[in-house]
Amino acid sequence: MTAWSSFDGDEVAALTQGASFFAEPGERDCPACGQRRLRTYVTAPENAKRPTLVSYVWCAACDKFVGTRARHPDGLIFSDPLAALDPVARRELERSLTGFLAHLDSLWDTGALPQTFTA
Repeated sequence: MTAWSSFDGDEVAALTQGASFFAEPGERDCPACGQRRLRTYVTAPENAKRPTLVSYVWCAACDKFVGTRARHPDGLIFSDPLAALDPVARRELERSLTGFLAHLDSLWDTGALPQTFTA
């Protein structure tokens, strides 16, 4: 089982450099290990009080990750391969970070991710 760890402050700062994941949603070079295995997934929780985006960014090579919440930009529409899951199955999947990120990795490996974005 993967032992995930957090990106440090400098690595998180490096994640904000360059084109946004919305503009260029493919894999990136990881600021921690340098491998081109940095991946992302965003979702808009239906139960949020305000329009919110939850972003997961992780490296499939060195097992570092960060999760963030931000305001959902007006007009941003994106594909979500998990949208078809019923709410109970979705909650079960999200219950374990390790299992959730492993599932997202499998979606990348099969081509269901990266997501597509339009404004």
